[in-house]
Amino acid sequence: MTEWILRRFVPNAGNARDAAVRTACGKVASCVGILCNCLLFGGKIAVGTLSGSVSITADAVNNLSDASSSVISLLGFKMASKPADSEHPYGHGRYEYLSGLTVAVLILVIGVELLRGSLDKILVPAPVDFGWVSAGVLAGSILVKLWMAAFNRRVGRLIDSKTLIATAADSRNDVLSTAAVLTASLISWRTGIELDGWMGLAVAAFILYSGFGLVQDTLDPLLGRAPDPDLVRRIRERILSYPGVLGTHDLMVHDYGPGRQFGSVHVEMAAEADVLASHDVIDNIERDFLKDGLHMIIHYDPIVTSDGAVDDLRRWLSEAVRSIDPSLTIHDLRIVPGASHTNVIFDCVVPPGFAMRYSQLKEQISRMVAAQYPNHFCVITIDTDYASIPH
Repeated sequence: MTEWILRRFVPNAGNARDAAVRTACGKVASCVGILCNCLLFGGKIAVGTLSGSVSITADAVNNLSDASSSVISLLGFKMASKPADSEHPYGHGRYEYLSGLTVAVLILVIGVELLRGSLDKILVPAPVDFGWVSAGVLAGSILVKLWMAAFNRRVGRLIDSKTLIATAADSRNDVLSTAAVLTASLISWRTGIELDGWMGLAVAAFILYSGFGLVQDTLDPLLGRAPDPDLVRRIRERILSYPGVLGTHDLMVHDYGPGRQFGSVHVEMAAEADVLASHDVIDNIERDFLKDGLHMIIHYDPIVTSDGAVDDLRRWLSEAVRSIDPSLTIHDLRIVPGASHTNVIFDCVVPPGFAMRYSQLKEQISRMVAAQYPNHFCVITIDTDYASIPH
């Protein structure tokens, strides 16, 4: 069914890397979500009203919120597809994240209202007129939501959309909540034990929990979440595969929406090599990344490789800082000899949240260098690791 829908409504659906195809897939998935959730809302609200069940009504309102979420996602995909302009040179891709944040806030508001209604039903219980028609509607809802979870997960993975993958998870959660409502309603109907208000309370709590999680997921990229470790690894391995590249550090990746990533990185190459040849390699790296949609700016770091003493010091110092903390690395090491002492100039990279004070770290490294290399004086710059890229 998923493949048929995409082929029917999205021309060239197999080319998901194309921005226009990606947007079309997102819009189709959103429209399917609106249609299915509106149908489920209509069926459940009718059954919930006729039976007087607050838990079924709560589940119906949850479907309505899902339909509203799909509307906002549809608007998000549409606005995110707007081309870059003079005021937004990086494009409008973050509209997709903003739409997700709006959905999360809407879910929280609905969850609070359902929580209040369920508490009222617990304090002032009323009989529920439940029957096989109600059970059939809820069972049908479970089947529809199972299909929607698979559909959104398939499309979300195809176009690499965290919004749709989150929607798939939400549909899966709806299966659990509706199944719980159905079970509680059947128990209450057959035994007379009043569980309706309590189940409505559980559904409301579940909606609030999902809403808080969605807020975190949508805020992270807006606040500047660290790039995916797998992406960092692939970038590093790809850079190191080019001829003449000795190392890489200071990777930064900025996310301006799905498919709109900009990065910068330092690449180490032999200082003795031809500068024009090294520059040509760097140009090739930048162009190759651009073909895959990553706008990469590369800074060239010349590394002295012909001086054995400098190379030995670099290797020893790398091991020395790792003995303090395995996450520490160094780069941009230079040695400046003088009449009375030798300056050892380098950057030390620390991870975010590093426990030791920077002044203490500098002092400890300086003592280690002085003990191993008398008359050597350290000039250390503390550098923050923004992507956890190995040196």
